[in-house]
Amino acid sequence: MGRLPLTPNRTPPTTAPAPAPAVSAVQKRTLTVLLASQVLSGVGLAAGVTVAGLLAGQMLHNTSLSGLPIALLTAGSAVAAVVIGRVSQRLGRRPGLAAGYLTGALGGAGVVVAAALGSPALLFVSLFLYGAGTTSNLQARYAGADLAAPHQRARATSTVIVATTAGGIAGPLLATPAGHLATALHLPELTGLFLLSTAAFTLAALTLLIWLRPDPLLLARTLPADSAEGAPADSPARPGPGLLVGVVVLVLSQLVMVAVMTMTPIHMHAHGFGTAASGLVIALHTGSMYLPSPLAGRLVDRFGATAMSVVTAGTLLAAGGVAALAPGHSFTLITLGLVLLGVGWSFGLVTGTAIVTNSTPLATRAKVQGLVDVAIAVAGAIGGLTSGIVVAFAGYPILAMLGGALAFAAAPAAIVAARKSSTHTPGTPAATTRRPSAPGG
Repeated sequence: MGRLPLTPNRTPPTTAPAPAPAVSAVQKRTLTVLLASQVLSGVGLAAGVTVAGLLAGQMLHNTSLSGLPIALLTAGSAVAAVVIGRVSQRLGRRPGLAAGYLTGALGGAGVVVAAALGSPALLFVSLFLYGAGTTSNLQARYAGADLAAPHQRARATSTVIVATTAGGIAGPLLATPAGHLATALHLPELTGLFLLSTAAFTLAALTLLIWLRPDPLLLARTLPADSAEGAPADSPARPGPGLLVGVVVLVLSQLVMVAVMTMTPIHMHAHGFGTAASGLVIALHTGSMYLPSPLAGRLVDRFGATAMSVVTAGTLLAAGGVAALAPGHSFTLITLGLVLLGVGWSFGLVTGTAIVTNSTPLATRAKVQGLVDVAIAVAGAIGGLTSGIVVAFAGYPILAMLGGALAFAAAPAAIVAARKSSTHTPGTPAATTRRPSAPGG
């Protein structure tokens, strides 16, 4: 009987629940790991943007098909978006994003082999696979928002997006030295950036696999309503008008940006500019795509998505106008047009992502986000595929003007849809502050 008191003394250590990780600490760690992977993958994006069209033009001897590589790349990213979204929904962000980067690395290596063998068929297949790396880089922004409160999601998203800047700017600027490396290895000069991309995507995948722990999406599902989601019970069971607004903003921003950006190096080469000049323009354009992200995040959180949707449309219209009116020999005006194009895309990406995230329930969020990114990728594929055809038959200025007009024409539709969704979309002040969380939910 003297041993009986020992039993209750031993019980608490074995039955007490383990302390839950501090959400704020995990969120900081998550953002840090994502920042590192984004810098690496940003370098990986450079090849597809800067030299894919030129490489295809060399191999096919047909300028009108110069937009085909971007179309294939974005088509591959569309398929990857579905797969990554479903893998993330089931297993978490870490395996989903890492798988995308590794597939992109495989595609980059395939492009190098295709160019060395002179095989257009292998080139197209490899570019399709390469698009998976682009998708992972883009979907990483969702991982940054998994543990963020609704009123801070735009800023969390923008923090992840801006990290791509360093790699995105450095990549195009490395076109010349990477070309020298390829030549030293007895490979075509234009494959140099794809060698760099293969290594960058691989390192990005390893960064996530090793350090993105705990997984932000899986952890968010285990937390109480007010720990990460604010009021997840407010999330709709089915997509509503708010989701449509986000898709419209994201799709049009991507379509216009890809179409104009894809043909700018071709346009510059036709007017006597070399690879270094076009690489610098793309580097500045890439920087303008990501550097304004923190500003966009703060503006969305402060003024709302409707206002920023209009700002996005106006900025893209201005970009199309400047690019269309710029003389072919004017490096300054061409650069200004591409910088405005990048800023408009940045505003659109942050705005649309915040709307989509706040309009979808946590239980199906990753899957829905993957499907939304499919729409983005399809828009990019359409922009890349049609851009070469439009330039071949009507010229670069017409392409730029059409892109700007298309972006601006959607602004009224976004405003109307936003007004309809303002009383129904979760994540608005009314939804998140007035509706109490359900007991136990």
